[in-house]
Amino acid sequence: MFRTATLALATLLFTFADVPQVYHLRPQPADLAPIGAMPELLTLPDFLFAVDGNAPAKPSKLKPQSELEIVRYVSGEFAKAVKPLPASKKGFHLEAGKPVDENELRQALMMGGAAANPGDTVQITKIEFREKEIVIDINGGGRKRYRLRDHLQIGIGGASTPTVTTTSTVPNNRPPGATLVLNFNGPVPDMSPDDLKKDLSGFLDFSKERSAAVEWVDTLPPQFKEAIKDRKAIVGMDHEMVIAALGRPDHKVRERDPNGVETEDWIYGQPPAKTVFVTFIGDKVTQVRQFP
Repeated sequence: MFRTATLALATLLFTFADVPQVYHLRPQPADLAPIGAMPELLTLPDFLFAVDGNAPAKPSKLKPQSELEIVRYVSGEFAKAVKPLPASKKGFHLEAGKPVDENELRQALMMGGAAANPGDTVQITKIEFREKEIVIDINGGGRKRYRLRDHLQIGIGGASTPTVTTTSTVPNNRPPGATLVLNFNGPVPDMSPDDLKKDLSGFLDFSKERSAAVEWVDTLPPQFKEAIKDRKAIVGMDHEMVIAALGRPDHKVRERDPNGVETEDWIYGQPPAKTVFVTFIGDKVTQVRQFP
């Protein structure tokens, strides 16, 4: 009896004891695992700890060499318009990697009309690089007069003759060219000429256009035709052939050799990267050097 009373008294004292910061005593649910068995509750997302090679890859900014490649192989190219190109001094904005906004296109055409219609042959006449955009002028852009016929000329033997004699009639009350503003919503990423052509494919088709320059190349002697195809300069080429092979040079340097003969070096690239020196005497290549 005495032992039972003692146990009952102890139970009452424990129940009403002043236990700091403890207000409820209840058994742990049976389905709650011990703390040591729950590492997943303390695991943070992997990306918070990703460093160096484990970090998510970020697109790099457009490199100066890539800019030169784009200007060299896209500027001056011909294409077929697959949609009407709005004539606007401010240009038509489109998002890189997204379809053309048809509603905005209709509004732009209603405001300024079309500078070119589907199926028309157009030419890239200027490319401008901005922090978050690439601005492409077509047929001279919307800021000045332009005649397509004036730009379809190929020089042969020092003489330039037009190869196309037709051009679109453009009313005097609107600009004849178009400007596309390619927006990346961030720094322009590093890209190739083909990447840019793909981004412009909503408006322009480069694949089906056989330009006058290509037809001219087909008339050249085999060694020059092959060199242009391989994108290299060789001795005996003239200025037009070198441009067809390598594009316009990054720099030009004129000098006189010890005999007083004037030479001109066309320089492609910049050390320590691959750099090509093409030396002309008059209109002919006399030497080609590559470093490294």
